[in-house]
Amino acid sequence: MDKDIKVTLKVWRQKGPKDKGQFETYQIDKINQSVSFLEMLDILNERLVSEGKEPIVFDHDCREGICGMCSLYVNGHPHGPATGATTCQLYMRRFNDGETITIEPWRSAGFPVIRDLMVDRYAYDKIIQAGGFVSVNTGGVPDANAIPISKADADLAMDAAACIGCGACAAACKNGSAMLFVSAKVSQLALLPQGKVEAARRAKAMVAKMDELGFGNCTNTRACEMECPKNISISNIARLNREFISAKLQD
Repeated sequence: MDKDIKVTLKVWRQKGPKDKGQFETYQIDKINQSVSFLEMLDILNERLVSEGKEPIVFDHDCREGICGMCSLYVNGHPHGPATGATTCQLYMRRFNDGETITIEPWRSAGFPVIRDLMVDRYAYDKIIQAGGFVSVNTGGVPDANAIPISKADADLAMDAAACIGCGACAAACKNGSAMLFVSAKVSQLALLPQGKVEAARRAKAMVAKMDELGFGNCTNTRACEMECPKNISISNIARLNREFISAKLQD
């Protein structure tokens, strides 16, 4: 049965991207373990506002593990200690009474801090804009089974498409690599007939944009795979490398 607990929070506070940040400590008690992690932060913010203090800024939207906006580093792990879950799917039953919880924003040069725990993840949008799409003529909607696709390929494409672009992969990587994200977006299209026409241009453009934005290369530590809330496999990175080399050989 869930019980009320008391925890100590060490929260990163930073007024802006160019300001120097620091940890601030907060004590919060009577938190039921059935409360979600973000709800706990909501409760803390209500207390801070009632005391006339600045609330903690953190990003969130769906709170269902879909949008990927809850980009928090909790006790040294992107999205916290739970596996296959985002921060908004993390509950206080994961923590013990009297525990100290350290909360930070994403640790990546590609995601500059906006304020406190909120970071700018627009870099991922720029990578998608570089080539993460297919060009099609609009008009009548074709039947779903008009283009035969093997179940194996469809399953792999769907697994890759599960990526929510949260940035945990780059935040977890010691080299700040976004290759798990890029490879997932390339794979979900490269595996399907609709994506093969622009495959070469897509691979080169997205990798070039990733490099331009300051993300590192993959060093096979697999930290991204371990921390990914959607369990995206690094086999997609191997597919990205094959797509990229194939595209370069066509030049």
